[in-house]
Amino acid sequence: MDVTIDREELRNLVSEVLDVEVDEVGDETHFIDDLEVDSLMALEVMVVLERKFGVKLTEDELKEITTLNKAHALMTHKLGEK
Repeated sequence: MDVTIDREELRNLVSEVLDVEVDEVGDETHFIDDLEVDSLMALEVMVVLERKFGVKLTEDELKEITTLNKAHALMTHKLGEK
């Protein structure tokens, strides 16, 4: 099954959860290093992504979500498995 996730929708979602401007969330902006995301905020992003896309993420997958590109790739992969 081929699933397309809108990158801009994902960018808006992440910026909303992290309480930063949309233009601060570049494709390769590192959430922890560049946006100072802590573990609680990272967990919040994970919960929002799980709810929005109806997937379950493991702790290892959470650690992979460090940039918008990586989040996009992971969500596309997870939705393709459904």
